[in-house]
Amino acid sequence: MSNKDLKTYTDLRETAATIAVQAGKLAVALREEALARSVNTKSSDVDIVTYGDTEVEKFITAELQKMRPDDAIGGEEGVDIKGSSGVFWSVDPIDGTVNYLYGIPAFSVSLAAVADGHIVAGAVYNPVLDELYCASKGGGATLRLGDVETLVHCSAKDELATALIATGFGYDTQRRVAQAQALTKVLPQVRDIRRMGSCALDLCAVAAGRVDAYYETGVNFWDCAAGVIIANEAGAVHHGVDEQDCSVGDGFSVANPALLPKLQKILPPEFS
Repeated sequence: MSNKDLKTYTDLRETAATIAVQAGKLAVALREEALARSVNTKSSDVDIVTYGDTEVEKFITAELQKMRPDDAIGGEEGVDIKGSSGVFWSVDPIDGTVNYLYGIPAFSVSLAAVADGHIVAGAVYNPVLDELYCASKGGGATLRLGDVETLVHCSAKDELATALIATGFGYDTQRRVAQAQALTKVLPQVRDIRRMGSCALDLCAVAAGRVDAYYETGVNFWDCAAGVIIANEAGAVHHGVDEQDCSVGDGFSVANPALLPKLQKILPPEFS
């Protein structure tokens, strides 16, 4: 990796961080209006989208077009803009919309930049806790809490029995049944399970060593792209993400290199 590449990736990280913080503050400011308006649904009655989601995505799109007008942009709420620079932005305006709706302080803005077939930069911002996670390829992963920024590293846990595992559940009924069945196999063999409601924040929790691993089925690229590079740059590895075509397989999992194979052994076949 050349110094020029590192500088480019750092610049992309800074762009992601700047916009994520602004967008997160907007999401908080719009919440009361979002609650007052009708809540729409997407794939099912429990897969919701609020006024906050759509307005924050519009804001992020406008800011990216001002700062990097030649880049492509794709977002959860439908933005699809072609570009000529070779850089693609994957945008999740509010990851954890149900938490946002209910006032649970575990939602985030997630932005990732993809170039040359790799996720090269990303930022995840929890505006309620004012926690900003950032990473760029080859540049490490950081957590800025208020005005203090520190490098983060995933845990070195290598035994499942004492590992704290994060997961999530989808919106489709049949998928939820399968996820519940998988959970009955995992829970007896680990320390405990956490379900926080934001894939991006779960991955950042892996990066910071707040949980030891994460797994889920039915994850979308915009859910995890920024979190993947943050976790990777913090020392974790992942299974199930194809960075080349910006897709996620049905079995997605992340942990440190010693723990991930052990977790995969107790999960359904799609995770290995």
